[in-house]
Amino acid sequence: MIDTVRELLDKSAQSIGAAETLMREHYVDFAAGRAYYAMFYAVEALLLNRDMSFSKHSAVIAAFGKEFVKTGTFDNRFHRYLLNAFDLRNAGDYGAIHSVSEEKARQTIEEARELLAVITEYLSAE
Repeated sequence: MIDTVRELLDKSAQSIGAAETLMREHYVDFAAGRAYYAMFYAVEALLLNRDMSFSKHSAVIAAFGKEFVKTGTFDNRFHRYLLNAFDLRNAGDYGAIHSVSEEKARQTIEEARELLAVITEYLSAE
């Protein structure tokens, strides 16, 4: 695994930790954003491992769907996790205060943890 891929996986794990800290401090909207970024960094690592890099979030999300979900490498639920997290991040960052419920933020953090685990396992096996 190349260093940049490993660094992105580390950044993903740190983002999960940051999301948990933000939840404890009741910054729910921002916690959802960090959970999204945890997923985003993990997916970026996965794509970079195949020498694929994109400048737009939508392109990263689309490439994950095309290269890893449609091929059956990863279950469709992981793509849904990423899409839902992207929407929550947008609501949390650009919507009114308290746009994201605690329940949704906690669920997104758990989904980020799950996605990071399956991507790490996949990359470790390559």
